[in-house]
Amino acid sequence: MAQFVDWDLAAATAGALGKAGPTVSYSEAAEVVADLRRVTDEAANHVLEFTGMRPAVAHAPVRVVDRKDWASVNIAGLRQVINPLVAKLSGDREPGSFTSVVGSRVTGVQAGTVLAYLSGKVLGQYEVFASDPGTLLLVAPNIVETERRLEAQPHDFRLWVCLHEVTHRTQFTAVPWLRGHFLGEVRSFVDASQSGGEQIIDRLRHGVAALADAVRNPDSRASVLDLVQTPAQAAVLDRLTAVMTLLEGHAEFVMDGVGPEVVPTVEDIRARFNQRREGGNPIERAMRRLLGIDVKLRQYAEGRKFVHAVVERVGMDGFNRVWDSPLTLPYLSELSDPDAWVARVHG
Repeated sequence: MAQFVDWDLAAATAGALGKAGPTVSYSEAAEVVADLRRVTDEAANHVLEFTGMRPAVAHAPVRVVDRKDWASVNIAGLRQVINPLVAKLSGDREPGSFTSVVGSRVTGVQAGTVLAYLSGKVLGQYEVFASDPGTLLLVAPNIVETERRLEAQPHDFRLWVCLHEVTHRTQFTAVPWLRGHFLGEVRSFVDASQSGGEQIIDRLRHGVAALADAVRNPDSRASVLDLVQTPAQAAVLDRLTAVMTLLEGHAEFVMDGVGPEVVPTVEDIRARFNQRREGGNPIERAMRRLLGIDVKLRQYAEGRKFVHAVVERVGMDGFNRVWDSPLTLPYLSELSDPDAWVARVHG
């Protein structure tokens, strides 16, 4: 099989370049882990009551991880997705060349560099690539560091974060077809290329290199969108963007809907957190743009507006029709026109 990434080297690079977490004693760390597990269960009850979405499949317990472990889990997930795609594109040919081996090591370092940067930013994640139906990850060092920086009450901040992340877990465990649909769209994106297998692999390597360059060089003008080179791929990207915007917006809607009832200091937390999102030095802002993080931030706002508008019109049960099948997911155009989705789905 053609090599694309030296995954072991990517993991080693992410571990070596990742920042150290905040200073805590062993007993403090153990208490944080135990508290995050308790708060996750607390959040799950609130999300179920608010959304009416009941998990239809079993899910693994939450994993409380450090930055290195977060990178390792994501590398395992990427390996599960990318290796079969590269094998398909290359026709299972063995590389057998010095150039290919060197290329995989270079890409491994680049991928590790990107993951090292992101490992210091992510508070939580529902990781869907490595396992079915997925795994809820909470990055303890980042949560502690952020709550200290915001001067937030620890329990309130942790519950607020967990409301968002548990909503993602609920989405994928209450809607059993969602993970397969999402992964299918990722495969469709690669399949939609009009280029030969080796050209696609070269473009993928170029994209990883562009992201790594964005981390090292904030003046870089690279963009993930450089990978989109055919109309067919753009169409798939529209569908993926619509799904991600819905999922993020729904999680924001839930955390803002539940928060005022169960998180006493939620207004202060939201105000300070939004200021943190929008702020940052010029280097941080450049990295957010180049890594696509700014796009994700827009998804939070746009998706939340869509969910809010639909719930206002047809109630929570009416909104939950969105989970009936892939055919009831909103089109990208409907995210800014919720009446169009209501008319199409509710007729």
